[in-house]
Amino acid sequence: MTDTQIFEPDGRAIPFVDEGDGPVKLVLIQEHGLAADVLGVVGHYLAEEAGFHVLRVGHRGGAGDVSFDERVEDAVAVIDHVGIENTWIGGHGFGGTVARALAAAHADRVNGLLLLGVEEADIPVAPAIPVLIVQGTDDAVTPPANGERLRATAPERASIKSVAGDHLFPMTDPIETAVIIEEYLDWD
Repeated sequence: MTDTQIFEPDGRAIPFVDEGDGPVKLVLIQEHGLAADVLGVVGHYLAEEAGFHVLRVGHRGGAGDVSFDERVEDAVAVIDHVGIENTWIGGHGFGGTVARALAAAHADRVNGLLLLGVEEADIPVAPAIPVLIVQGTDDAVTPPANGERLRATAPERASIKSVAGDHLFPMTDPIETAVIIEEYLDWD
């Protein structure tokens, strides 16, 4: 696996992993507050086996609170640093909520939205972009009903796929999760 790097714009230490160099670009934002890199195996599979360019963005550490808008700015800073212009953007749980906000604010840079578990958040889906929701069947943190509600706001362009498991399904079933993403994004 590829080592984690740190990007430090304006003294902010933002961890990220940049893998692969394929034509399909995918940015994944990590769930907040988890010690493990839940998206590590999923990202590595998509980079190495599916031939995608995968950028995984973590959350800055350090003391003090980081606002939601600052988290979006952090993700954009890393995307710009790596030099990705048009990409699918997504994330796990809270990371997906950051991705939704980023897509809404920068729709011109986003080819689609990938949500691994959907938080209940008052962030509309950016217009005209496809949305893939992957949901754990037994997820109590981001329950399947959240994904259904979000899909109902854009039924013509939002799809839901399920993986057996709880909120950590990207870690407990990473290959199944990655294959769902690979098969869906291969048409883009």
